[in-house]
Amino acid sequence: MKGFGGGVNELVRQAARTQRRVEEAKKQIKDVEVSASAADGKVTAVVTCEGRVVRIDVDADFAASEGLSMALDAAVGALNAALAQADKAVDDAVAKATGGLKLPG
Repeated sequence: MKGFGGGVNELVRQAARTQRRVEEAKKQIKDVEVSASAADGKVTAVVTCEGRVVRIDVDADFAASEGLSMALDAAVGALNAALAQADKAVDDAVAKATGGLKLPG
């Protein structure tokens, strides 16, 4: 039984090390910026991998010709695409830190 306990203790230590690597990977990538565009590049959103919106650029001619509603719809699309890219970048960094081990949460 003692051997089993040592195995469990080692498993707990490995889990703690893995969790630290995951947190460090997330910390390192949190300020990385990703961007996505919508409306044929007329609207661009930039977000961080932490999920913070950095900037939204809207082409003035596009906004004038298409109107506020269309420009806002395009901004939402660009933001959602940028946030999806940020999520993927975080997932990739976590996968690298864990050696591809899938972790819950």
